[in-house]
Amino acid sequence: MTSNVGGIDRILRIVAGLLLIALAITNVVSMWGYIVGGIVLATGVFRFCGAYTLFGLNTCPLKAAEEEPAK
Repeated sequence: MTSNVGGIDRILRIVAGLLLIALAITNVVSMWGYIVGGIVLATGVFRFCGAYTLFGLNTCPLKAAEEEPAK
């Protein structure tokens, strides 16, 4: 698995995931808050999103070593 979730995207996913889980704990949202919040939190923590792979998206910047051609 290569990383395809970048910096700001990652922070937003972690915050949104924690917020959804907190709302589920306080019974503001239903059980789906745990499920969706957990998925969103996991994609932020692991820097990989399966949906991004399906749609060919990538918000993670390339590293300098990857940009240089192999010798």
